[in-house]
Amino acid sequence: MIRPATAADWPSIWPIVEDVVTARETFAYDPALTSEEARRMWLLPSPARTVVFADGAEVLGTANMYANRPGPGSHVASGSLMVAASARGRGVGRALTTDLIAWARESGFAAIQFNAVVDTNTAAVSLYESLGFTTLGVAPGAFRHPAHGDVGLRIMWLDLR
Repeated sequence: MIRPATAADWPSIWPIVEDVVTARETFAYDPALTSEEARRMWLLPSPARTVVFADGAEVLGTANMYANRPGPGSHVASGSLMVAASARGRGVGRALTTDLIAWARESGFAAIQFNAVVDTNTAAVSLYESLGFTTLGVAPGAFRHPAHGDVGLRIMWLDLR
């Protein structure tokens, strides 16, 4: 079930964020990020939205969604999604992405832009493409992967008009 995240969810969200960030494979966040710094970045105030995918009391994934840029860029949405390692391959990422798309449509955004999808994150790339996203371009070597060295970052786009 996907529901709005609350401050009380943070103790369940933080282990997911910490695991993803310290792995340094899919997000360009500082691996020394503290729980408090991450909480401020992840639990965004309205009109942005942060959600969790929960199975009962267990949080299996989380996403936040927001305008990609202020002012003249505010008609394009963006977001970030993270899934617990134990829940990967079980449809959590698809459900969170589908929820983000529905929120963006309902909120009147013209498109969704993911600014930095790591090229080696083939599960995310395949998921996004299956939901209609296209790659606008790749910044070669823009992400320093711990196993693959410098790899590309994709800008991925979904037109909602």
